[in-house]
Amino acid sequence: MYSKIIGTGSYLPEKILTNHDLERMVDTSDEWIRERTGIVQRHIAADGQMASDLALEASRRAIDAAGIQAQDIDLIILATTTPDMIFPSTACILQDKLGISGGGPAFDVQAVCSGFIYALATADMFVSSGKCRNALVVGTEVYSRILDWTDRTTCVLFGDGAGAVVLTQSNQPGILSSHLHASGSYNKVLAAPGNICGGKIQGSPFITMEGNTVFKFAVKVLEEAVSEAITANNLQASDIDWLIPHQANIRIIKSTAKKLGIPMEKVVTTVDQHGNTSAASVPLALDIAVRDGRIKSDQCVVLEGVGGGFTWGAVLLRW
Repeated sequence: MYSKIIGTGSYLPEKILTNHDLERMVDTSDEWIRERTGIVQRHIAADGQMASDLALEASRRAIDAAGIQAQDIDLIILATTTPDMIFPSTACILQDKLGISGGGPAFDVQAVCSGFIYALATADMFVSSGKCRNALVVGTEVYSRILDWTDRTTCVLFGDGAGAVVLTQSNQPGILSSHLHASGSYNKVLAAPGNICGGKIQGSPFITMEGNTVFKFAVKVLEEAVSEAITANNLQASDIDWLIPHQANIRIIKSTAKKLGIPMEKVVTTVDQHGNTSAASVPLALDIAVRDGRIKSDQCVVLEGVGGGFTWGAVLLRW
């Protein structure tokens, strides 16, 4: 038994914040942001719009594309760093908003920007083992809520959005392998270190990042994770039809592709349109490439991501 993606969906909030808008907010420039990140604009959730709201729109589109009903979903795994609340899980909130009843499991995964890779790998284990039939896997973020808008090194990088896929049982190969890793010794390099105690925030609630360390580490481990996936399936880099990386920074994407020997013509990039949407970025890029017809049946696709923790990983699949 295999698991296979049969539907994708994504959602970006209506409000757009361009680089020129940021020029009026902090000491930065459109040229500086484009040159170093490749980002042109990012989307910002409306007041009161939560991670579950973004997830709901993306999920509905994925379920519709899969040709099933919401009630057919018997597992929800949702990756997010910006949940609606401490508890219950955003996955449970999404389950309710979708009108799904029947008690199938729903839970969140927290692996920051690698969250969707972790969630997809976990869902594959449930589906391919026969524990469930149809899994909804979601990445959703409202990073605008944890940004210090006076910090030009971080506020220009991130945006809000959601992406989702429906994974179902299949007799034909779909998800071929997944490769997950973590190294907690880097936990302070990229973090939002605040916590709540006695109703008050302790520490900083905003993202902090050592940019150069993140860049070097990301390029190294992303190349390793993709190479691990390729080797595990007895393939060559030339066998990969599409590389869909975490959309964090165009320089990281280009450097990783170069180390792998994969031409940029085979790399899906959407970072210019929505910035780094963390756990949402891989399913967002996947949905865009599926809907515009780039990804075709029987093609070999690699998804990869790296995030705070550090966490990283790759999933290799046959479309």
